[in-house]
Amino acid sequence: MTSLGKRGLAFAAFAVAGVTALAACGGGSGSGPSQVGPAGAYGKVPAQTGTAHPGTLTVAEPPNSTPTWILPITPSANGSVYTAFSFQYQMWRPLYFEVNGVQPKETPALSLANDPVWSNGDKTATVTLKSGYKWSDGQPITARDVLFFLDLVKAGVKENPSNWSYYNQGLGIPDQITSMSTPKPDTIVFNLNKAVNPTWFAQDQLGEIVPLPSHAWSKASASGPALDFTNPANAKKIYDFLAASSKSVNTYASNPVWQVVDGAYKLTSFNNTTGAFTMKPNPAYGGPHSAKVPTLQAVPFTSDTAEYNAVKSGNIDIGYVQTSNLPQINSIKSSGYNVFGYPDFGWEYVVYNFKDTTGDFSNIIKQLYIRQAMAHLEDEAGYIKAFFQGAGAQAYGPVPKQPTSPYAPANALTAPYPYSVSAAASLLKAHGWKVVPGGTSTCAKPGTAANECGAGIPAGTKLAWNLIYGTTPANIGQQVTDLVNQAKKVGIQISLATSNFNYMIANYDDPAAPKNDNKWAMQDFGGFTQSTYPTTFSVFNSGGQFNIGGYSDPTADKYITASITGSDPAAVTKEAAYLTQQQPSLFQPNPDGGFESGSVIVWKKTISGPPAAFEMLTQYQLPAEQMYFTK
Repeated sequence: MTSLGKRGLAFAAFAVAGVTALAACGGGSGSGPSQVGPAGAYGKVPAQTGTAHPGTLTVAEPPNSTPTWILPITPSANGSVYTAFSFQYQMWRPLYFEVNGVQPKETPALSLANDPVWSNGDKTATVTLKSGYKWSDGQPITARDVLFFLDLVKAGVKENPSNWSYYNQGLGIPDQITSMSTPKPDTIVFNLNKAVNPTWFAQDQLGEIVPLPSHAWSKASASGPALDFTNPANAKKIYDFLAASSKSVNTYASNPVWQVVDGAYKLTSFNNTTGAFTMKPNPAYGGPHSAKVPTLQAVPFTSDTAEYNAVKSGNIDIGYVQTSNLPQINSIKSSGYNVFGYPDFGWEYVVYNFKDTTGDFSNIIKQLYIRQAMAHLEDEAGYIKAFFQGAGAQAYGPVPKQPTSPYAPANALTAPYPYSVSAAASLLKAHGWKVVPGGTSTCAKPGTAANECGAGIPAGTKLAWNLIYGTTPANIGQQVTDLVNQAKKVGIQISLATSNFNYMIANYDDPAAPKNDNKWAMQDFGGFTQSTYPTTFSVFNSGGQFNIGGYSDPTADKYITASITGSDPAAVTKEAAYLTQQQPSLFQPNPDGGFESGSVIVWKKTISGPPAAFEMLTQYQLPAEQMYFTK
């Protein structure tokens, strides 16, 4: 699953590297417990310490992060990480938990099932559930609960494809499943219509399944009888009932339906106006947890400034500090907070619009040398130092070096097009452009020869176009402003215009708003949070659902198709290597994140737990059940 919007939004079905060492700002003071943590981090996570004590753990909710949907079949319009990871996952756990500390890989102890066993030429997957997990009412989690989820998903997407945010028509779950069987109560067998890449299907498809309590939820009304959910007509009735209940936000805490859970927590209060909620520990939870699981209380904030003031005054247990405030981080640490930052897995980018014919931009940006020149104009190291205060990592393609992934290609480890204005100028001159530093460069040699401008670019064509960017977080504007200044040095004139995330996604997306194709040449709304198996399917394949700028390359399509349908375990690495070389977009450095892109995590020193639990906060996960108060 690829998720759009690294400010913390995860519009999963519509929808935020070869690095230099990061600055060690925010590290330990040298006293207190020993320090552990991954290389390249901003600060380090203290080792677990102390005796567990009970308490209420207050966690910051950033502005506009209110959970809006409780049923774990989440529509695209509600698909944020705040709804899924920080809210739903506390009550209902996915079949596979695909993050481990800051590492984009499974945490087996948090997964409800063993890894799938493949047969029939990679067309059949057999999944066995673990015995340690059960529902809060004491009933076991069975294969029927997996079937129940999938039958409801099928009913939902039949009504409207947007009813499940992970849905891709004809591909993956549920469309590629031709039949399912449960030979044992703990075993489910999936038969597919064609062979798939087992790693892709396991991590990006099966990992999105959330078993649901079929014994308690298979009804069409609060007091209605149990229905056979395997009957499609009944599945529709059940889905409609549960979806309607999920729309009733003011009854989340009082509706007994939502009290049957298998996660670490049960919801006890929910303020549908502010988004504040409280959860109590689920004593039947079978996963790893502390000896004294804290009560979880989410505290909403109307602005980042208000949240920062709460941190400064010590009024929040777990929160964040934006990178713009990192010069004051020592005062935060001295007031009793630990500090840790790390990029989440994915990429930030400026999107090119390959369908914008204004000024022949579509033909200009099709030229690889143009995209290479643009990459040479981006000072990633300078951005990290000046705009991220050291809390970030350079990144050159869709698979970064940090967080570490087994799928990172070699050209993700060192910049293939390092910052160099002179290199950008040389590329333009070598391809027939009259470079006018500070002015506007023009095509002097039209044609398709190696030393000419390229197909569809007439003589006199100007290197001039627009770039629309979101104003939140602030580092987006800082980066594109510097990019414009660097571009001027080689005669590329880029005019800037501001917008906001929601407007840009609705209006500057080639598949969704083709009438606006000629209104933008470049845009920067943030980026994508990537899945553990990092194929860019739906983003950079021709006609992809999230191919916002209409990029199309038959070779890229071949690599992407191989990543999801072939058996080559290195296919997705080859895909990433090719896209890093081709630069279908202008990849940017990855800022640290967690609550928001461009922030570091802070938590009181009186809270402890496994270091990986705190590292997961940077990946938008909230394993509060593993934490505890030390006094």
